[in-house]
Amino acid sequence: MAVASWLESLRAAKKTSLLQDGRKKVHYLFLDGKEMAEEYDIKTNELLLRKWRQKNALGSYGQWQTEVGELAPLSTSMLELDHIKESSCNVCKADQMPIFMRKDLKMSFQWRIRNLPYPVDVYDVSVDQNERCCIVRTSNKKYYKKFSIPDMDRCQLPLDKSALSFTHANNTLIITYQKPKEILEVEEELQKELKKMNASKDGDVECKTQ
Repeated sequence: MAVASWLESLRAAKKTSLLQDGRKKVHYLFLDGKEMAEEYDIKTNELLLRKWRQKNALGSYGQWQTEVGELAPLSTSMLELDHIKESSCNVCKADQMPIFMRKDLKMSFQWRIRNLPYPVDVYDVSVDQNERCCIVRTSNKKYYKKFSIPDMDRCQLPLDKSALSFTHANNTLIITYQKPKEILEVEEELQKELKKMNASKDGDVECKTQ
């Protein structure tokens, strides 16, 4: 079962932990050479950041790729690469570009897309079962984006359109996907593993999260 396989990978990974700035920072080195860095709120255990990197063909590590947490505003040249399309007659200034980020909650995955000023009835958020992704589109054709849920892919779980919902407020589209019980079980087991670790305090040891 894919869920059990992913959980076993997490357990087998070499892990180091560091307490710093009110966060628990955990670095994972997997058997296949991939690295994952996570940061949790010490008081709430809320996941604040998750990023990945892996070796390239030359054997050196590439840039960190953020999966959960704050992202920088997208440049115009990045919009097409990220499946975001802006109206050619209404190009935003750099500080007004849509900002896409994922912020996890205990019971759900959540994404926020800032700088989207359109009224709520313009948006349509759906699930594409074949491409295993969520799709955001607007009826005024000003915005379009596809994004996956890596946690669901790693566990090879089907996407459920009934788990998806969205709201809009303060120029921000908030998309929520309720976590299935399999994901909640994996996260619960992972927290048990992390509690067994002896986390070093800032200054004691370097945690490779940069």
